Amino acid sequence: MLSTLKQWINANRHARTRIDTDNLPTPKSAGEQNLFNSRLIVLDLETTGLNTAKDEVIAIGAVAIEKGAIHLDDQFDLILRRPELDIRETVLIHGIGPEALTQGQETKEALLRLLEWMNGDPILAYHAAFDKRFLERTLKAQLGYSLSHAWMDVAELLPAFFPKADPKGRGLDHWSDFFGLEVSERHHAAADAMVTAELTLIALNSAKKANVKTLKDLYQKLRYQRRLQKMKRF
Repeated sequence: MLSTLKQWINANRHARTRIDTDNLPTPKSAGEQNLFNSRLIVLDLETTGLNTAKDEVIAIGAVAIEKGAIHLDDQFDLILRRPELDIRETVLIHGIGPEALTQGQETKEALLRLLEWMNGDPILAYHAAFDKRFLERTLKAQLGYSLSHAWMDVAELLPAFFPKADPKGRGLDHWSDFFGLEVSERHHAAADAMVTAELTLIALNSAKKANVKTLKDLYQKLRYQRRLQKMKRF
């Protein structure tokens, strides 16, 4: 299937033709699938800035979780080929310079590979709304792809199962320090995805003890957590 997608890229490299989404895996909903046995995608993006309307994705890091483990042989780590982008304001944060963007993976092919690799599985990210908006806009702009995936926010997952925890802040670093996790390199998509996956496993282990058995149960737990947070504002 990947060879077919590559042929599509070559045929449409300079065109604005929409991709046939029938050739790609169908996104899975968060239903009655067993949570422990489900393959979950933990994803992180590096971008040229924080403005989801005008900034661009330049790197994608992701790792799969399944059966209570992070599978190191099931990862995704790519810098996109975007030599036209101005990264002067953010290069000191993510460390991705002009040379890396010149030598990166061709953007359409990278995105197609990502969709194939994710296989429609639910996606988790830290402050997921940010990654969701960027990824969906990029997929739409580059591939004409607009199917919705199931997303969950690890920043909501952790306080939902550790309501009495005091991580001294709401950031990824705060929770990593709270649980004593070692972060190899911050603002690197693959490294951030890995530490987010470790935090996700901690939360899922607590979910299992709380009798959260399915993806639907987990989704409902997060919806309840959001309602609690809204109530605390009043």
